[in-house]
Amino acid sequence: MATYDIVLPRLGEAVIEATLTRWLKKEGEKVNEEDPIAEIATDKVDTEVTSPVTGIFTKRLAQEGDVVPVGQIIAVIEIESQGSAVFSEASELERIDGRGIKEEKESGTSSPDVESSKKTIEEGEVCEVHDSGPVPLASEMPHEPGEGGTRIYSPLVRSIAARENIPFQEIGSIPGSGKNDRLTKQDILNYIEKRRSSPAPPAVQSQVTQGLAVAATDMVTEMDRMRQMIAMHMVKSVQTSPHVTSFIEVDMTSVVRWREKHKDGFFKREGVKLTYTPIIIEAIARAVRDVPAINVSVDGIKVILHKRINIGMAVALPNSNLIVPVIWDADQKSLLGITKQVNDLADRARLSKLVPDEVAGGTISLTNLGSFGTLMGTPIINQPQAAIVATGSVKKRPVVIETAEGDTIGIRHMMILSVTFDHRVVDGAMAGEFLNKLVGHLERFDTNQTL
Repeated sequence: MATYDIVLPRLGEAVIEATLTRWLKKEGEKVNEEDPIAEIATDKVDTEVTSPVTGIFTKRLAQEGDVVPVGQIIAVIEIESQGSAVFSEASELERIDGRGIKEEKESGTSSPDVESSKKTIEEGEVCEVHDSGPVPLASEMPHEPGEGGTRIYSPLVRSIAARENIPFQEIGSIPGSGKNDRLTKQDILNYIEKRRSSPAPPAVQSQVTQGLAVAATDMVTEMDRMRQMIAMHMVKSVQTSPHVTSFIEVDMTSVVRWREKHKDGFFKREGVKLTYTPIIIEAIARAVRDVPAINVSVDGIKVILHKRINIGMAVALPNSNLIVPVIWDADQKSLLGITKQVNDLADRARLSKLVPDEVAGGTISLTNLGSFGTLMGTPIINQPQAAIVATGSVKKRPVVIETAEGDTIGIRHMMILSVTFDHRVVDGAMAGEFLNKLVGHLERFDTNQTL
């Protein structure tokens, strides 16, 4: 028999640790390949750790609520030995991935020491993402000095504090039972229970009575973790940058006719729908190349001009939340390449199968307001970006058509575009130029191309 070490996988470039929120397997339980064995939480996503092997779940090396560094062994699975070739492959995995299979000694099962087994992962396993959302800029609570060093609040503790509306000053006063006064999940839960059982001060009771009364027929529910993160991200965006929105109208008739001509054949060949989204993303990428100064972000008093054009696209999820996966280097991709990636990201977003890096790195965003008939809108900027494009629904309308023989009135497929921009670094003239370039690329769409 041999053992296989399960490590905390790499979850993104900036993620160095995660909170183990729940074990899904018990010691002694059979585990199949790809079975989820634990749930973990970071500031960006909630994720399941899956088993890459089939065997017996023999040992947990972390407790629920522990903050675990990326690369640390969290569990051991006992598997059947399959010969020296397997162990040779395992040693390579141990060198690359920070995980490995260890053959049992004749005297008994080896018991790896957690501290000596910490390794740095360079290529982690792909894990399913459950409950991801827009990546906040600075949603972490600050670190606070504690006994013996720096006090760190784990993602789990921060999310519980946010859910219970506990301010930082208050959470800083809660005694911690973890190492270096670290506040554990149980510490904050015990505090919340005590807090609820204690009568509120008269001033607080008065505020509740006057302003937070709930009728007997009203239903009160708590925001889920994703909605809390979206809420914090949106509030921070509005507080960070002055939002201004400009609108323009675009004749989508050529695009509509081209799509109608090709959508059935594309669906039969690829098995996915041909939508307007990839066409608009391609046009945005071209417009950004024409007006590169809109492809920026702000860091204090510094303006970062991005050379890469990474376009985030808002995707509505079945639970009514929202996530923004990113098309990296959209200007370097063909329309077919963008179409395939749009469908892939959207499908995996709805199935909660994105990885954290796929919702990071955007430099400008697109949101489709027209899917439910909305004509126009003023979306909130996805910080730290400086602009977000919104598309309304495509509607048939009579419009004036200018020709060499004179003006006529015709039925055209019209759509209202908007760009909401950060007025600290983008002015109305630049936004107007960008919109005009975007309209030009859409109205001059090459109808002779095929996918």
